[in-house]
Amino acid sequence: MTSDSTTTDGTPEHAMNSPEPGDAAAGVAAMPTTGTSDKTVEPAAKDAGTEEAGNSSKPDLATEVKQLRREIKERDRAYRKLVKRDRREEKLKPYQVELLKLQRHLENTDKRMIVLFEGRDAAGKGGTIRRVTRYMNEKHYRVVALGKPSDEQRTQWYVQRYVAQFPHGGEMVLFDRSWYNRAMVEPVFGFCTQKEYDDFLRGVVGFEKDLVRQGTAMVKLYFSVSKKEQQRRFERRRDDPLRQWKLSEIDLQAQEHWDEFTTHKYEMLRRSHTAQTPWSVIRSENKRKARLNAMKVILNSVDYEDRNPDLDFVPDPKIVLSGAREVELMEAERMRRGKFRS
Repeated sequence: MTSDSTTTDGTPEHAMNSPEPGDAAAGVAAMPTTGTSDKTVEPAAKDAGTEEAGNSSKPDLATEVKQLRREIKERDRAYRKLVKRDRREEKLKPYQVELLKLQRHLENTDKRMIVLFEGRDAAGKGGTIRRVTRYMNEKHYRVVALGKPSDEQRTQWYVQRYVAQFPHGGEMVLFDRSWYNRAMVEPVFGFCTQKEYDDFLRGVVGFEKDLVRQGTAMVKLYFSVSKKEQQRRFERRRDDPLRQWKLSEIDLQAQEHWDEFTTHKYEMLRRSHTAQTPWSVIRSENKRKARLNAMKVILNSVDYEDRNPDLDFVPDPKIVLSGAREVELMEAERMRRGKFRS
């Protein structure tokens, strides 16, 4: 008898139940339960992760679309603003052509011209000067904006440093603030004495009449802006890095001293507006209208050749007032309200 039992076909029984060593991997691979269970779980987890990733990407895509639409609207708004500004600038061009004719007239006749730009901070003086001179011949005009006087200049006759900048024959000089600093800015901030202030107002009329009598054409423009609009422009300067250089320490105090400036404005107009050297007050709440009407005032001050007959040279009475009329309105407002209007 043998110890191993055999099957009916003669194959040893242990050979049927015990796989060969080389068949181990095949045996494991053939097992359906464990392997199948592991392989079905993994794809399910992967699919779930893919679905979650897909769902999470949808809000991001929607956000990107909203952001893109927002950018398109902002660009469209900026474009429309530029187009609108360009159209406004185009309306100034016929008058800028006339300013070139005026400049040529000054050259041909060897005449001198002075234009004063006065008014509160942020009233629109600088922007108007840039439009007036945009196409002019640089050889025959100058823009003068004097800073703080030196110690030596403080010992001179007050208007001496301004006289040094006066035009020669055939030239136009535009003063971005002038000797009228002594009538408004200096007394408000204590940069001059009461006597210096009084002496200036007593002598300025005779000084200017002499200039006109000796052949100098003079235009005096005062740009008038409301307190609310001045504040809005200050805020824009503060927030815009391209305009921050315009905002000075003095500017920041302008709102605090509003009523003092108004009082000195009244005195300046009342005492220095004359038939020979009148003030033109420009309502500058709307910058575009202020610039256009300031050009008209300048063009009407000199009888130059080849004036365009098709252009309207009459200033808008809602924008341009004489200094005398502004004084009347301020006095009437003071009687009604007990204080001056702006």
